[in-house]
Amino acid sequence: MEKTDFHYRIDNLDKSILMALMDNARVPYAELAKRFEVSPGTIHVRVEKMKQAGVIEGTRVQVNSKKLGYDVCCFIGIILKSARDYPQALAKLEQLEEVVEAYYTTGHYNIFIKVMTRSIDELQRVLINRLQPIDEIQSTETLISLQQPIDRDVTP
Repeated sequence: MEKTDFHYRIDNLDKSILMALMDNARVPYAELAKRFEVSPGTIHVRVEKMKQAGVIEGTRVQVNSKKLGYDVCCFIGIILKSARDYPQALAKLEQLEEVVEAYYTTGHYNIFIKVMTRSIDELQRVLINRLQPIDEIQSTETLISLQQPIDRDVTP
């Protein structure tokens, strides 16, 4: 099966496997097989099919940014001088390590980014010295996050 743009239809077993792996990506297939009363081979085949369909895009370590000293999270709405400036602006934003997410959006902003810094002073330096000099950017609006009370993935 090749990765395509179709929507992969999951059944109840696939959903249960996904939820278990989202909770703990390192859970052994044998343990999942016992829990769902199927063979380990069935778990393996289902996971591989979901990987091939692009439903599962690998595993990753989730880092606690606060524990690493990144105390400031903010969102910045960016208005470009022209819509055609998007590719160049995005390429420049990709070079800023403080930018951890970027979205091409409709509405008031052309681009919405998430920025993580260690302090407000560092955020100020990023805004003045790294973001505002980007020629394609007309203006920005910064929203500082006070807390993140909800953080979850979509439910399969």
